[in-house]
This record gives sequence, C-alpha cells and structure tokens, in this order.
Amino acid sequence: MKALTKTDFQFAGQKSVYHGKVRDVYNIDDDLMVMVATDRISAFDVILPKGIPFKGQVLNQIAAKFLDATSDICPNWKLATPDPQVTVGLKCEGFRVEMIIRGILTGSAWRDYQKGCREICGVRLPEGMRENERFPEPIITPTTKADEGHDLNISKEEIIAQGIVSAEDYAVMEDYTRKLFARGQEIAAKRGLILVDTKYEFGKRDGKVYLIDEIHTPDSSRYFYAEGYEEKFEKGEPQKQLSKEFVRQWLIEHDFMNEPGQTMPEITDKYAESVSERYIELYESITGEKFDKTQDVGDINARIEQNVSTYLASRKA
Repeated sequence: MKALTKTDFQFAGQKSVYHGKVRDVYNIDDDLMVMVATDRISAFDVILPKGIPFKGQVLNQIAAKFLDATSDICPNWKLATPDPQVTVGLKCEGFRVEMIIRGILTGSAWRDYQKGCREICGVRLPEGMRENERFPEPIITPTTKADEGHDLNISKEEIIAQGIVSAEDYAVMEDYTRKLFARGQEIAAKRGLILVDTKYEFGKRDGKVYLIDEIHTPDSSRYFYAEGYEEKFEKGEPQKQLSKEFVRQWLIEHDFMNEPGQTMPEITDKYAESVSERYIELYESITGEKFDKTQDVGDINARIEQNVSTYLASRKA
C-alpha cells in the first residue's frame, strides 16, 4: 500500500511552500493556496515515521464536503478539489488563533478539570461535572498558534488586549464558530454521531473574514457514537469515539508521549494498514458514503502534479 509522505512540487506561479505536520501548502502568485493533504500522521506534536495510506484523501474529502455544507454560514477559502488529496483555494492572511469549541467535557479539558481547574480560557465551568458530560451550552476555548511545540490556551480578553485579533474580527469569528459547530452537530446527528469538540481557523482577505484550512475531520474533531452515549455516561464508562485518539492511545500503551528519554515505537506495515482501515471507517461513518480508493493506482506525486497543473492552467485560460 502506498503512502504520500513528502512532496516537492514546482507549480506555475509558485512563490513558496510550507511543509506542515500533515499538509504541504503551496503559494501560487500570492493569490491561491494549493493544500496537499499528505499521508503523514502526527501525535503529541511529532510526525510518526511511517505514512498511513489513504489518510490524506480521507481528510481532504471530509473537509471539502463540510466546507461545501457550511458555505451558506460563512465564506470559506475553498475553490476546487482537483485531486483526491488536494484543495485549491483563496490565499488569506491567517489569524494566529485557533477557535476551539467544546460541547462535552472530555480530553484535555477534563484532565484540567480533574486537577481542580474551573476556568478555561476565561470561561467559568460549573462545579460537579463528570467526564463526558455535556456543557449547558458549548464553550469556546481558543489557543494561540505556536510556531513550535504546543499551542497555548488564551482568553478572548487577552486575544483582544494583545492585539492578536481586533474585537470586531473576534466577534465575527466567535459567531461563525458557534454556527458552524451547530451545523456540524446537526449533520453528525443524522449519521448517528455526536460532534463533541472541534477547531476552526480563520483568515482575512480583502477586509472579509474567511474560514480556512480543514473542518470537521477526525484530525481536528472528536466524535462520539450517539448510540450508547447516555448509558456509558451514567455508568462512567469510556465512550466509543471516532477520532485519531486511538493512535494516541496506542502510543501511550507503548510508553510514548514525546517526553524526554522516550523512544517512538516501531510502526509496522500491519499497524499502518490497520490505522488506514480506521480512517476509512471514519470517512464512511461521518459522510455516509462509500470510500473510493482512487489513489491506489500509479504514482501519487505524478497524479497530483498533473491534476493541479491542469486546474491552474484552466484558471488562466
């Protein structure tokens, strides 16, 4: 099984390229962005040494579907998906903030709550909550985007006071975040899922705020299965979930959390294939559609280069 872990394209009009943990982003004429979803996978702020076949296609196609399904709520950067692993869109000036919204107390928020924390990012939390309990209403807990290492929690008030985002732009982002999350929850409920929490990134172009990057993918979001949620919650049992949390748990079981002295466990072909199958399961559960293994033919890099080049040329024609 093939996996795309590295790209080095030279597209017409290319000004620069940014290689992220998972995505490679090509700047075309300071006007468009070609975002390639590779098959790299990261956890605990480190890229794992082996790619996961079809992962990039899963993420790219889920994000594309949700960008289309929410375009009536707010403008977004997407123009086209000329390849299963590529989205081309408008280049926006990204805000250095991630808008994280949570509908249920779980994950890092629960770990902090257990330690006695009753305020996250300036948001007060009720006393007496339990793991995986719904908040009275979803809470927004933003982070600042760090160049390296972990993103840092920050309050709305600090963001505005430090001039990271203006009060006017933050109000727009906050409104979009709540509306996008509500739409995501509606779509998830139709699929028998609960959208637990997610993150959104926004940018600005020509004075207008746009939704950028991915949306509602298993890498940026956590989903629970609706069936059995209440019963498991009442019994204090772990929820059955759809996210890449299973990869983190596997690493923890193999004594790796990217802490000093720890060694990354071997990622065998068999394990990589099992992760690939889980991502395909995620895709089919979230979208309700059969996954098409289109990339399992020929040279992935050559296919992407051809498809993107053809699309870019068609825009100039």
